[in-house]
Amino acid sequence: MVTGAVKHGFFIQDPDAGTYGADAQGCSHALFVFSRGRKPAVGNWLELDAKVIDYTRLEIDKPVTQLQMNKVRLLQRNGPEIVPYMLRAAALPAEATEQAQYLNSLEGMLVGIEAGATFVQASNPFGDYVVVPLDWEEHADRFDALRSAEGGVLLGPNKQSLWLPGFRIRKSRDAPKINVGARLQTPVAGPMDYRVGAYQIAVTGSFDATQADIDISASTLVPTANALSVLTLNTFNLDPHIERARFVADPRSDIDDDIGSGQYRLLAEAVVQQAACPDIVALQEIQDSDGAEITQTVSAHKTLKRICADIERAGGPTYAWVDLPPESGADGGQPGGNIRNAFLYNPARTLLREGSAIRLGENDPAFTDSRKPSIAEFALQHNGTRSSAWLTVVNLHLASKRKQHSIFAVQDPGHDPRAAMRVAQAALVRQHLQALLNSDQEFYVTGDFNDVEHSQTLRTMLGEDCCNMLERLPARQRYDYNHRGKLHALMHGVVPLEMQQQNRVEYEVLHGNELLGVRPGELDRAQKASDHAYVIARIQPGSA
Repeated sequence: MVTGAVKHGFFIQDPDAGTYGADAQGCSHALFVFSRGRKPAVGNWLELDAKVIDYTRLEIDKPVTQLQMNKVRLLQRNGPEIVPYMLRAAALPAEATEQAQYLNSLEGMLVGIEAGATFVQASNPFGDYVVVPLDWEEHADRFDALRSAEGGVLLGPNKQSLWLPGFRIRKSRDAPKINVGARLQTPVAGPMDYRVGAYQIAVTGSFDATQADIDISASTLVPTANALSVLTLNTFNLDPHIERARFVADPRSDIDDDIGSGQYRLLAEAVVQQAACPDIVALQEIQDSDGAEITQTVSAHKTLKRICADIERAGGPTYAWVDLPPESGADGGQPGGNIRNAFLYNPARTLLREGSAIRLGENDPAFTDSRKPSIAEFALQHNGTRSSAWLTVVNLHLASKRKQHSIFAVQDPGHDPRAAMRVAQAALVRQHLQALLNSDQEFYVTGDFNDVEHSQTLRTMLGEDCCNMLERLPARQRYDYNHRGKLHALMHGVVPLEMQQQNRVEYEVLHGNELLGVRPGELDRAQKASDHAYVIARIQPGSA
């Protein structure tokens, strides 16, 4: 029986074998049929002449048993009805290995999600969704799970790699725009597809859901006379240029319009409306002035000039900036983009120490083809005179987790080949921090660490004499990023432990952005300026 289709083929299931668990082995009774051409209709009962193969997209990935079709004969247009197997938290294993076995036994089969499930990932342009089933709360303890105020899921340190039920709408133009916390109003069903290192239900048609309103939180940490406020903002490969196809590596993914899409405007609103015009803005993922075009351009002058102008238009101050360009192609990221960290600062309140701006790790192997930390010293000023001690701000973006193995990979499931690289990068930053501690220089380390608070990366950087301000927040607030429905923290705020103990540092995550599939008042276009939440610290430096 044909139960559904995706771009490159369709799924068939034995109508006489029953649903999952009908035999003692708990085996799947379905297969994927590779077919780029015309696909039979759902409900057709077929006889196939085909070759069985194990297909893998990547060498390390899990093989998918599928059929390469030779001939097909239609037995009946409408065969027997197959009842979907409904995914429930009660049956979902809480250990990664058992979960992989469970999902493998459902591969290709007609499965579904009942109405009442809660969306825990915001919608995207591709029609992907992640939910927790209706009975989740009854079993949340098994997954060491907490819920955010908006309904998202924070899994415990030993459960980070677990899979949450997800589905994809085949026609993305029919896919509703959904925020975290929305509720599924109609059940969905389709074959359990394995793609891009994870399982997803391949759903035909659309669904109904109740929308969830997400508040775009504003900071309580407004600038004060005796404190510097520092906003951390991942700008999501920001540039002011519409790339020309002949100059980019991949025209399908490397051409964008950050001005026309509203990205600059939304970032400016984050600075002015959410963060109350902070003294310093630590920016990540700033691209050079011609974006992903592969040219000799490395300066981000136009990129930073535009964001400063948009902040002024939004009612903010006139910011100055610090740009420390990489060598062309040396820091990884999108080809041609010359990604880097940068600073904005408000010269009406803030001094930049002359000659203090440097890049760390230029010749260190740990930072080969990776973004180098930017460092600068700032102080409060009054009428042009420095009124506080210098505060060293370290703005980093450590090695990406993009190459991490799927939890379903046959080789080293869940292995992150760049984990050791991040630890080595953290060790180099730690050396710099130790030198600052030895000289009684106060500091704040911020940015995208690409690792969680309980990782070796953070332990290496903290040592015994530093504090991660994220860990001073309530447990349900410790997140800034949503990965396949799981909330976790990749941004952190590291300060000397003494500063924290003296209550001279306050820290806040401005939640909302990472939970949005559609912004309030903009139901006709789903957009957000970054894939991260924003974080802000207010720090009282020592006396001048």
